[in-house]
Amino acid sequence: MDFRAASESFAPVRKLRRADLETLRLLTVHQGRAVPTVGGVLLFGHDRARLFPDAWIQAGRFAGTNKSRLLDQVEIRSHLPQATEDAIGFIQKHSLHGVEIGPVRHADRWSIPPVAVREAVINAVAHADYRQHGAPIRVAIFDDRLEVESPGLLPFGLTVDDLHRGVSKLRNRVIGRVFHTLGLIEQWGSGIQRMTAACLDAGFPPPLLEEIGIRFRVTLFTTRVAAPTMDETDQAILNTLTENGALTSEVAAAIGLSTRATRTRLARLVERGLVREIGTSPSDPRRRYYPAT
Repeated sequence: MDFRAASESFAPVRKLRRADLETLRLLTVHQGRAVPTVGGVLLFGHDRARLFPDAWIQAGRFAGTNKSRLLDQVEIRSHLPQATEDAIGFIQKHSLHGVEIGPVRHADRWSIPPVAVREAVINAVAHADYRQHGAPIRVAIFDDRLEVESPGLLPFGLTVDDLHRGVSKLRNRVIGRVFHTLGLIEQWGSGIQRMTAACLDAGFPPPLLEEIGIRFRVTLFTTRVAAPTMDETDQAILNTLTENGALTSEVAAAIGLSTRATRTRLARLVERGLVREIGTSPSDPRRRYYPAT
């Protein structure tokens, strides 16, 4: 076990103690010795690449709508929690429409709801069948869609319709437990429903879920087919935003909510791709919000 890598992954959440490795099932006692579990090796094992040679992520950005011309690619071989974030970062790099303003400030506007992207990648890593050899998890970005594909069909007895209803069978329990502790998985079995809701709320088609050969693919489309779903408060926020943008405090004053509640609302609108934000960091007090279109 690479305890340092595990500690770094847990640092934003809590201090990791060596005793926690058994509690999280990263280690187990076998013949009087503490040894890594399969999940422990996959997550933080020194020998992961040797024992599970396809436990990595291949990501690519293609021109157009097929794989005939590759524009950018990366092989992500970091430990799985970091690999998940690295894959999301690669998608962000190619799915953001940024506008540079000044030497430091920049605009962030996703062409796909960020929450749907995160759920697609996290689900692929958490549910992949790492016993299979021959192909890693694959992330493919096209002009009109994002495909996230993982090895392994759905667990026996589980159907695509079950996924839409929120039914879930976790293939890799240790990975799921650790991801839940790290805050990557918010609620068991909710990933597909959260992904679908995010897409529909933002006016995009629902995700396409498919079993292809011996792999499972999630496709997120990037062309809106309907007006975004908004309540009166969301609409009031959008009405407040102008070409010059607005601070959180200015939006709060206009719609009559607290700054904290307004910040939460703005963050959700950004996640759905309905609002873009400009600032040096998420904590920038001068961060401004603009209409996405």
